[in-house]
Amino acid sequence: MAYTETDLAALERAIATGERMVQFADRRVEYRSIDELIRARDEVRRSISPQRAPLSGRTWAAVQGGKGL
Repeated sequence: MAYTETDLAALERAIATGERMVQFADRRVEYRSIDELIRARDEVRRSISPQRAPLSGRTWAAVQGGKGL
């Protein structure tokens, strides 16, 4: 199954509120525990991580100038 950012957001909302029932596009899933919900979220993150843009912080470059002597 291909997961989406929307699926990940639904799981993160459920974890934040303590809700075990998650509504995806056309289905509803009830998890047995918050721990199971967290494992599902981690699986979705791993699945979509190649699709996500990198979340890197700052980018820098070093430039050196001179006369080349």
